[in-house]
Amino acid sequence: VQLVESGGGSVQAGGSLRLSCAASGYTYSRYCMGRFRQAPGKGPEWVSIIDSGGGTTYYTDSVKGRFTISSDNAKSTVYLQMNSLKSEDTALYYCATGRTGFPYWGQGTQVTVS
Repeated sequence: VQLVESGGGSVQAGGSLRLSCAASGYTYSRYCMGRFRQAPGKGPEWVSIIDSGGGTTYYTDSVKGRFTISSDNAKSTVYLQMNSLKSEDTALYYCATGRTGFPYWGQGTQVTVS
């Protein structure tokens, strides 16, 4: 299983970024995908999850209404559209997947909001 992330960067508060997570090495449609983040000095936090069928999504309260997770099965890629970014969204963002739980993780991509 390999997860390759892209799309991070630096943005001003109120701006937008879209993170991508390209998956390979397994049957993409069988696993749900999660997005997590870790801010400096804090523990990991789950941000959003999309189920294996791509029809059900979940968000932590702090990002509801601002972030949208989506899946393109043809490209085996999950996207996280992040709008109205705040300084507290600054973190290293990861995607993770698995049949039960999230044993497989990407390398992470940095998001900095100033």
